[in-house]
Amino acid sequence: MHAEERHQAILRRLREHGSLRVTEFAEELGVSSVTVRRDVEALAERGMLDRVHGGAVQRSGRREPAGGAPRTPLGGTPRAVPAGGAPRTFGLIVPAADYYYPDVIKGARAAAAARGIRLVLGISQYSPAEEQAQAAQLLEDGVDGLLITPCGPAADQAWLNALTVPHLLVERRPGPGLADTESVVTDHAAGALAAVRHLADLGRRRIGLLLREDSPHTPLVEEGYLAGLAAAGLDPAAALRLRLSPPGTDPAGRSAPVERFADAAAAGELDGALVHNDHDAIVLLQRLRARGLRVPDDLAIVAYDDEVAALADIPLSAVAPPKLAVGASAVGLLADRLADPGRPGHRLAILPELRVRASSAPTTPAHPGT
Repeated sequence: MHAEERHQAILRRLREHGSLRVTEFAEELGVSSVTVRRDVEALAERGMLDRVHGGAVQRSGRREPAGGAPRTPLGGTPRAVPAGGAPRTFGLIVPAADYYYPDVIKGARAAAAARGIRLVLGISQYSPAEEQAQAAQLLEDGVDGLLITPCGPAADQAWLNALTVPHLLVERRPGPGLADTESVVTDHAAGALAAVRHLADLGRRRIGLLLREDSPHTPLVEEGYLAGLAAAGLDPAAALRLRLSPPGTDPAGRSAPVERFADAAAAGELDGALVHNDHDAIVLLQRLRARGLRVPDDLAIVAYDDEVAALADIPLSAVAPPKLAVGASAVGLLADRLADPGRPGHRLAILPELRVRASSAPTTPAHPGT
């Protein structure tokens, strides 16, 4: 059972019974008590439940909407009530709460609390049908606005035009059918360009790209990577670019590209790599070290996402999307839209940060003279 499935099971039990004991629930799920305890700690940090000795209870003063998929109110009791009536309520629908989005949620939660806005969280689990069902339920519950991270292709976003409350996209660019829809995103192309520029400045001239095939950010990361090569005077046609199959679908499609990168590094055909995401960058690092190759000497690596990159045995340099700022800015932009419906539309792109660590620390170029 994946972490997100366990989180949903915990929240479902709390909605039904109000409390749970870690040891008993771990036995029901067939996992260790340590695993459930960590899940409870993670959910408590996000404000989704309250921890007690030996277990967890539903957040005090919280009431779940009836029916539909699990959604968790965040932020507690608003600290202020807007002039003219009851506090605003915003819905936030994201694909998952265990990778990438926890900090987006945290940023949105803090910004909502500061503005006296109640925030309600929905998790679509990357299901477009679930996403639309949750949006419909949130509208029925009377939210004043929606923040949505669509999990389907941009071409399938047209259903958003039927929403009856102000809304904006979070970490997704509006498709062609959403001419007036506002958004807050990370400038992933700029982040990838910065990574390539960093590697080129270290003297790396054979910079490869290893991408997740299923990530919605993949096209933008690739766009920035190619722009970075061009800016450094490197030939994109000669660059090694490979894509990894989605997890759990094709073992060969996941292992073969990583092995190809390790082969290229061993043969001197590759001296720098941008890898999206952290998990795959760590796997590549392990493959390189198993072959006796040195990082960063033989291959300098920059990961993309910076969720766990710093925890690698050789800490990985990484592009860190501004997740907290994205969440906070999305709440602010939607609140401003409600306060002034006639204001010009905004589409905000926030620059990520390149965090340099040991995997691409300045060193003597692995292939001098090239």
